[in-house]
Amino acid sequence: MDFEENLIKRQNSTEYFDTVIGHIEDIVIGEGFQTLVNQFMDCYYLVFEPGEENKIAYTEIYQKYQFLVETFIVESLNDRMRFDMERFARELETRKSELLDGEIFELLYTLTDFLTFKEMLLDYKSFKEGAYDELSKDFSVTGLQKQP
Repeated sequence: MDFEENLIKRQNSTEYFDTVIGHIEDIVIGEGFQTLVNQFMDCYYLVFEPGEENKIAYTEIYQKYQFLVETFIVESLNDRMRFDMERFARELETRKSELLDGEIFELLYTLTDFLTFKEMLLDYKSFKEGAYDELSKDFSVTGLQKQP
């Protein structure tokens, strides 16, 4: 493969990856996805406890989460485009060394990394139990102009 063919292949690869990520962003901010995840977390957040010990029940819950979220995203992607999970997984793997940052990648990591998933549920539990107060009450907005 010469330089030009390799460049075209990388551009198509980047374009495909970016298109999929764009669609995933649209999907996860949608009401359907938000409701699905919140209902799931409402069902299971009380099971999880901080600490290094991982109960057997966590594995079952994690597998349910993976199936539920993955199925929702894949079906939604298939409705929007010709989605190829194997191709996307390869693209994601090749970019693993890059710093893929942002909420979308955090969500994707919850599908492949149990500890990230557990941390998400523990954060949700803390929020539900009031450990995180509403942040907006600590902010004050003032103008930059001098008052007369």
